[in-house]
Amino acid sequence: MKTVRVSIRASIWSGVLAATLSCVAAATPHARAVSTEWDAATNDAHGASTQNAQRQDATTQGAMMQASTTQGSTTQGASAEVRELLGALGSADATTRARAAHELGRLKSGAAAAIPALVELIGDAAVVDPSAYRKEGRWQVPNDYTVGKEAASTLANIGEQAVTPLIAALGDARAEARTNAAWALGAIGDRRAVDPLTASLKDAAPRVREQAAWALGALGERRASAPLGEALKDATPGVRAVAAWALGALGAGDAVPALVEALKDTDEDARTQVAWALGAIGDRRATEGLGAALSDASTQVQAQAAWALGAIGDPGATMQLAAAVKLGADANARTQAAWALGAIGDKRGVPALVEALKDEDAGVREQAAWALGAIGDRRAADALRAATKDKDEKVRHQAAWALGVL
Repeated sequence: MKTVRVSIRASIWSGVLAATLSCVAAATPHARAVSTEWDAATNDAHGASTQNAQRQDATTQGAMMQASTTQGSTTQGASAEVRELLGALGSADATTRARAAHELGRLKSGAAAAIPALVELIGDAAVVDPSAYRKEGRWQVPNDYTVGKEAASTLANIGEQAVTPLIAALGDARAEARTNAAWALGAIGDRRAVDPLTASLKDAAPRVREQAAWALGALGERRASAPLGEALKDATPGVRAVAAWALGALGAGDAVPALVEALKDTDEDARTQVAWALGAIGDRRATEGLGAALSDASTQVQAQAAWALGAIGDPGATMQLAAAVKLGADANARTQAAWALGAIGDKRGVPALVEALKDEDAGVREQAAWALGAIGDRRAADALRAATKDKDEKVRHQAAWALGVL
């Protein structure tokens, strides 16, 4: 048994689409650009809310009209099913538009004729409930799932034929369109998008920068590591966190110094993601910084740092991890430290792990038993025999396993 905490950042709508990566924590925060033009329009809160709604409705109606116009130039040669769904993309009803986009996605490359209309639709910010038209499978539904996101999902399903139009959409005036285009490009995985997405790391909208960082990590192109390293200094915490994830996903050893420095970020989520990235890269230059992070004010960061040290496997971290197992205030952090000691395999960690077999938390005791078995030091035999009588069944089972491999 091996407990490993791995925090992975995914796309803004990670729980919804199969093409994205899984998350341990919540999906990427939704950074929202503030429109000073709307705020200045009125000092009355109700009036501002009404005006904003009218502005969004106008934008959505404009997208519908443009989608309808685009359809006329793309129906030639399309199948009857595609032509029918193209017509539905121009519906006044948001759910109907989203349903049509979703159904086109089921056709994959067979829906290529719909690409222009779908690219226009990725800027549609109308919020919909996917359960109203998606009947298959189970997925997490974010509160702000939009028609535009459904259109982007379909474009990702169509694949490489959509890449060039999506790259062009990174220059769309609508932040919703740019955000969704960045996601779709990352999901498709075509490296033609690397340079345009790199440019999007400087976009005016934080959510576009965030999604561009995710997409660059998903594409796996190492030449993006330098601009992603710069994004670790972005003004928006969510962008910094996703940039760290992307660097870890790339295995960017050249970014280790910048990531170590980013362990001092003021944002907890960013520091957590940085610790994960350093563990994923596996460079021992990070050992000292991660060792210091075991004392971070955030227990979330402490746990991730412990995991990272175990992933790196540097015996130089043994005594700090041993102290974390014995003295850590958070059970999850102690559990991760125990795992890390087992992963490193340094026998200097045995005394702390033997003591951890008496920890008040069953998860810590279970992990300590596993770690002692992984290290294989006979000095732990008596303590493990005692642990086979632990009140917790999982601890008893793990202790018995550890005794068997000593």
